[in-house]
Amino acid sequence: MAAETDQAQAESASDSGGGMIKFAMIGLVSAAASFGAVFFLAPSGTAEVPVCVPAESHAGFTPDPLAREDQAYTEIGEILITIGNEPASRYVKIKTAIVTDKANAGNVKKAEPMLTDAFISYLRSVELADFESASFYPRLREQLSRRAELVLGGEVSRGVLVTEFLLR
Repeated sequence: MAAETDQAQAESASDSGGGMIKFAMIGLVSAAASFGAVFFLAPSGTAEVPVCVPAESHAGFTPDPLAREDQAYTEIGEILITIGNEPASRYVKIKTAIVTDKANAGNVKKAEPMLTDAFISYLRSVELADFESASFYPRLREQLSRRAELVLGGEVSRGVLVTEFLLR
């Protein structure tokens, strides 16, 4: 019986060292498989299409002009409104022009009181913090353009230009 106990202890001692080697082999095989997958399956380093197009290809390109011959710019009277809740402490002075066809310039002049009213009602709803943000001004032009399209119609109004702006 003592011989069987000695033999069982010898087998357990030889098995305990083999477990660590098995884990090391599994880690080595996993690392080699990961490297192979990344190395062989990753796309090549050169791009098929260049990122920047050479300048010669744009030599014949001319953009369409923004100011066209058939457009007219009808100025709207100056708008002066107070901003905020405090009486007359801060104000905005804005002057705009409506972009339209030359044939519709008279229609814009006739609708000037309605345009002024639409612009004032929007400007009164704007907070002082919005005016102090630089990212607000493209949104201001967009909102004024929307109101001009509502008053004049989309076929008459082609946009709004802010020709003068003062915040005090």
